[in-house]
Amino acid sequence: MRISIFGLGYVGAVCAGCLSARGHAVIGVDISPSKIDLINQGKSPIVEPGLQALLEAGVKAGTLSGSTDVQAAVHSSELSLLCVGTPSKRNGDLALHFIESVCAQVGAALREKSAWHSVVVRSTVLPGTVRNVVIPILEECSGKRAGIDFGVAVNPEFLRESTAIEDYNYPPMTVIGELDQRSGDLLQALYQELDAPIVRKSIDVAELIKYSCNVWHATKVTFANEIGNIAKAVGVDGREVMDVVCQDHKLNLSRYYLRPGFAFGGSCLPKDVRALSYRAGQLDVEVPLIGSLMRSNGAQVQHAFDIISSHAKQRIALLGLSFKAGTDDLRESPLVELAEMLIGKGYALSIYDSNVEYARVHGANKDYIEAKIPHVSSLLDSDFERVVARADLIVLGNADERFRVLAQQVPDGKQVVDLVGFMAHPSRDGSEGICW
Repeated sequence: MRISIFGLGYVGAVCAGCLSARGHAVIGVDISPSKIDLINQGKSPIVEPGLQALLEAGVKAGTLSGSTDVQAAVHSSELSLLCVGTPSKRNGDLALHFIESVCAQVGAALREKSAWHSVVVRSTVLPGTVRNVVIPILEECSGKRAGIDFGVAVNPEFLRESTAIEDYNYPPMTVIGELDQRSGDLLQALYQELDAPIVRKSIDVAELIKYSCNVWHATKVTFANEIGNIAKAVGVDGREVMDVVCQDHKLNLSRYYLRPGFAFGGSCLPKDVRALSYRAGQLDVEVPLIGSLMRSNGAQVQHAFDIISSHAKQRIALLGLSFKAGTDDLRESPLVELAEMLIGKGYALSIYDSNVEYARVHGANKDYIEAKIPHVSSLLDSDFERVVARADLIVLGNADERFRVLAQQVPDGKQVVDLVGFMAHPSRDGSEGICW
């Protein structure tokens, strides 16, 4: 392919080297003449193992060149990768002046180009940036329509400094966020030879995938550090602890707990989070991340309540009371907490949970139910159809398969709030998800 790359910093230079090494005709564009001179001499503008050899080979083979001429670069390529920086402002927001400037220049070049061209944002930008900033500038400066007269896509990079070439050649996945299918097809063809799954999504989803990955990595580093600090304080090697934690690929390193939804509960997680936080305090070890978990969990319960109250319905059916389907355990169930909030605000609440209903009569949790939550258990109704029929709003609280049909087909005149993830679609009239 014929590719123009705008911005020859870390991402742009690596992409230029790797793409030219695969035989693509690459033009690197930058406002810095010194960077262009280095590229044309086959020298790397950044320190990255193996990059200089790629750039030198590309220049020698005639597949790589540098230029400051934006119009010539756009007109002689079919695909432009925008790799300019998006630094932080003092308030934490992104500074977009580089991306705005390059979009204006590329848009002006597109005005004079009749052939189809795809503009691909590889810079890291927050969700909504491409739709609200990039596309309007490109359309205004080109006088053309995005997705019709030219293509737009997002292609986030996952390159780590010092291992960037290895990461480019062997990525965990290739994410393509496309406005138009033609641009998505072009990028898929570009990366088809890489041994990695290609994931095609909407532009906004692709933008947030990049941030989710990076913040998740930051969370893992912080968590491991806090565990390590606690470990050292009690005379344990934190590396030994985390080495064993990482051997569990069924729960610890898996998708099991990484599904958006309602708050966690039960007899283990809340108790253990509080206990470890308390122990860290006794040891004078600061654990801001671990210490914030219960507060964040409580905020998710409040979020569910806010969604329910926003619908102005008074008769509420809560389907599920135990923290998890298939159990009667009500200890620290966030659904009990949600029920108490609804009761406290005067909602007419009915609750259905077949496992808890059984426990109320026969189970080991009978004493707990009678002693700890009589005001909640008194609202339990064993008739599923009756609970649903007399409610205006139905809350799907846990993953009992009996509740799934209500997410798929909302009863006439009723509102469904899904805290589980039964809905196969995002929120729309009649059904709303807590995170979708």
